[in-house]
Amino acid sequence: MRRKKIPFALIYDFDGTLSPGNMQERNFIPAIGMNKKNFWTEVGSMSKTHQADNILVYMKLMLDKASAASVPVRKKDFKDYGKNLSFFKGILPYSNGTIKEDGWFERINKYGNSSGVKVEHYIVSSGIREMIEGTKLANKFKSIYASSFFYDHNGVAVWPALAINYTTKTQYIFRINKGCLDVSDNKLINKFIPEANRAIPFSNMVYIGDGNTDIPCFRLVKERGGHSIAVYKPKTKGAKNKIENLISEGRVNFIAPADYKNGSKIDKIVKNIIDKIQVDKSLRDL
Repeated sequence: MRRKKIPFALIYDFDGTLSPGNMQERNFIPAIGMNKKNFWTEVGSMSKTHQADNILVYMKLMLDKASAASVPVRKKDFKDYGKNLSFFKGILPYSNGTIKEDGWFERINKYGNSSGVKVEHYIVSSGIREMIEGTKLANKFKSIYASSFFYDHNGVAVWPALAINYTTKTQYIFRINKGCLDVSDNKLINKFIPEANRAIPFSNMVYIGDGNTDIPCFRLVKERGGHSIAVYKPKTKGAKNKIENLISEGRVNFIAPADYKNGSKIDKIVKNIIDKIQVDKSLRDL
């Protein structure tokens, strides 16, 4: 009789965690004739003036500036912007003709499978879902929770359909925990489900993010028995110093460079957590 594999969720922020920088900055902001500093400064100013959520403001500004610059904003256009996003080392499979290495997702899935652990990957991001769906990584995730647009009958983005900020991110952790992955389902997410009957226990979760906007998720997962990892851009002056306080303040379990190559610090941390989950399950069975 085949033993049921242990469910395990790796939950990621996107910008600064899997991909350097903000996704809007790579191609979209230059396309509307702005630089990233001016764009985000305007977002901050409008948010303060109108006492508005900055995620909703940046999404509105994207549409306003695109309209003024005659830049198309269909779902396909956003996906095309996502095709050009880059990733930290080790995320994608590598081959130079003689050396072939699995990417992060393939490697961690294989490691989990060999330990009797079923690894599932999720995105919880304030970035644009359609851009993430256009990347080479889109099919690696069971669900992508990110801010997205509402499209009219011509397929043109006209309004924010979903805006995910640093506090509302936690809702999607609970959705993963309960197995309620449909964003439109507001009944199951609020239904009482005993911890033992939930799809993925918090103890079998790892949340990976890159800073202060991830703190609510860091704390939620860590305080409920899972593990939180804060990553920083490798070989960048002062990057590690900016997040070291997350350890001393008890917000995260680990900090590591955003280097996902085989044998890297984060690679070792996640593999050890998988080992721990397998051993904990064996001890509970005994």
